[in-house]
Amino acid sequence: MSETLARAGGDGGAAARPRKRIIVLTGAGVSQESGLATFRDAGGIWARYRIEDVATPDAYARDPARVLDFYTQRRAQLRDPAIDANDAHRALARLAGSDRHELLLVTQNVDDLHERGGSAGVLHMHGELFKTRCLACDRLVDDRADLTVARACDGCGAAGRLRPHVVWFGEMPLELDRIYSELMDCDLFVSIGTSGHVYPAADFVRAARSAGARTLELNLEPSEGATSFHDARYGPASILVPAWVDEILA
Repeated sequence: MSETLARAGGDGGAAARPRKRIIVLTGAGVSQESGLATFRDAGGIWARYRIEDVATPDAYARDPARVLDFYTQRRAQLRDPAIDANDAHRALARLAGSDRHELLLVTQNVDDLHERGGSAGVLHMHGELFKTRCLACDRLVDDRADLTVARACDGCGAAGRLRPHVVWFGEMPLELDRIYSELMDCDLFVSIGTSGHVYPAADFVRAARSAGARTLELNLEPSEGATSFHDARYGPASILVPAWVDEILA
């Protein structure tokens, strides 16, 4: 049995020990197995647009109709009945439901697949695609409808001031203070399906490790920061994650 599993409560006698604090970070590789294209996929929705044209504050200011159309397409993709949570999402929900461990699930994904898989209290550091924010009154609401410039805010009535509740390039990810505080106090940090290219998420392993946590990478292939992890396993998330959760809960 690896030290990672032992620290996370993988052996017997868990009732005699304090609950282990686990932070899991997920990235696009988890959603990809549900049929959602990742940022770097050839032929995916992102491949038809430049970041500068659809995913920055300047792009929204310059051509809000184009930006809103892009996110309307992403919402439509996520509403497709063929898109659903996979075994990795469901396994993490099982882990969250265990009374043997304390789990904080942080995701870089703006989809709702973790929630569909049964997880509650997911920290979406890059926002949520099915939420809309009004720039006039700062009202934030659940919203699965199409986004258009003509739509008015149901709260203040302002038209042309709605935007998707997602973090664009050049904007600060959400709840970073809380995330880093939790990283300083966790026993195990696990990164699942991430490329290791996007900061500050790519820095989480360093922060957790410097605070004394064990670190584990579960990924299709080694990430940019693979050498920073104590342990690693490579393969599809829908296979690796359920197997790892089974070991943790055994």
